[in-house]
Amino acid sequence: MAAFTDYEDHDALGLAALVARGETTPEELLEAAIERVGARNDAVNAVTNQLYDHGRQAIADGLPDGPLKGVPYLLKDLSASLAGCPTTRGSKFFEGAVPAEDSELVKRLKRAGVVIFGRTNTCELGLSLTCEPRLHGATKNPWDRTRISGGSSGGAAAAVGARMLPAAHASDGFGSIRAPAACCGLVGLKPTRGRNTMAPYLGEGLNGLSTEHAVTLSVRDSAAILDATRGPGAGDPYSAAPPERPFLEEVGTDPGKLRIAWTCRAPNGAPVEAEALRVLEETAALAVDLGHQVEEADPAIDGAAVVPTFLTLMAANTVVNLSSHPSAARAAREDEVERITWLSAKMGEAVSGADCVRAIQTMHRLGRQMAAFHRDYDVLLTPGLATGTAVKLGWLDMMMDDVDEYWRRVFHFSPFTVWFNLTGQPAVMLPIGESAGGLPVAVQAVAPCGDEATLFRFSAQLESARPWSARKPAMVRETA
Repeated sequence: MAAFTDYEDHDALGLAALVARGETTPEELLEAAIERVGARNDAVNAVTNQLYDHGRQAIADGLPDGPLKGVPYLLKDLSASLAGCPTTRGSKFFEGAVPAEDSELVKRLKRAGVVIFGRTNTCELGLSLTCEPRLHGATKNPWDRTRISGGSSGGAAAAVGARMLPAAHASDGFGSIRAPAACCGLVGLKPTRGRNTMAPYLGEGLNGLSTEHAVTLSVRDSAAILDATRGPGAGDPYSAAPPERPFLEEVGTDPGKLRIAWTCRAPNGAPVEAEALRVLEETAALAVDLGHQVEEADPAIDGAAVVPTFLTLMAANTVVNLSSHPSAARAAREDEVERITWLSAKMGEAVSGADCVRAIQTMHRLGRQMAAFHRDYDVLLTPGLATGTAVKLGWLDMMMDDVDEYWRRVFHFSPFTVWFNLTGQPAVMLPIGESAGGLPVAVQAVAPCGDEATLFRFSAQLESARPWSARKPAMVRETA
């Protein structure tokens, strides 16, 4: 690599600090990122729309003096609308869809000073926890290119995992920030429901299951990006209560003696692999060493309702999504979408209005049950992925004919993520462990609704005690 050789030694805030001190320029950072995409993207297929001239023009026009001024940034090709730039949603049917204006979240990212220079791969309509769409092809895990990068924010996670940039936009409807973060060794926070606006296009995503944020190398970057984007948009139906102070100020703050529970029991009864259990138990032991009160405790929730409730809402929303092309005056045809997308929509056509209402009520009941649990515990720790590490490419195949088997596999792989989309709580993947073969193994930390502050304090404490940012995939070292 030429020129800016220590680019990969910095997180996003570190790069912004270099710009602020005059030690580098936004132009140099952008070219460093572009160079790494050129060197590594063919191996992992993370960036599917290169908007290099868009980034260069933004710099030429003058960047806002925000906290992330000059930091290269990629948007997931599913939400985060960028005016005039196609948003394909990983689907042949939506390939020509071009939004007329930036989403509010993108406007806020721009005000923070990031330089948007591309879009990242995603599965069709975000309906998988892998990223293997027919439109753009499979995204591969930079740690092991026979394995998935996770989904649906798999392109984002592969790009950051391959150190093309330190942070990237992501979104999460049933684990789509957290599963890719776990697969690729990153920090992946799903914020509280309503923390980030979906204005002006949606009031909520997936009946409140979905939210947008980022995958990052560091805890502090996650906090800084959330500070830049949080808050209601005009006309939002609801929003999360504002924090007492900026989330970035929580990073490095002593969390005090937290009451921490840990569980390895998946709501759907999925088995948990030995390496996932080992890393969970090691993290619980580390929390004890750090002075916290830690015990094993299973939340008293209706676990059997978790996956069926999600499937009802997902299926009904898929029917609507296949009719939501901004310019086509018709719904998608069977031959224009992948098999699982079509079959999930067929499931949705059998869902009644009453079924949807019952599912929403069940979702809220699960939230009340978790709120009761958190009267006794500040944080819940779970395994990241039940499989421990990323599974092989092709196993979560959206072209398979058995839709029930497909969704069974999804929640065999990641049964602990959708739980908190339903309850609306903030939940973060932390890449604190590694397998015997050197692959990332994560734990998930969960806090009560609205309490990202506790997660940032605790996550930063774990990051300081067991740093992970120095770990890099072999492909990064080979192309450095």
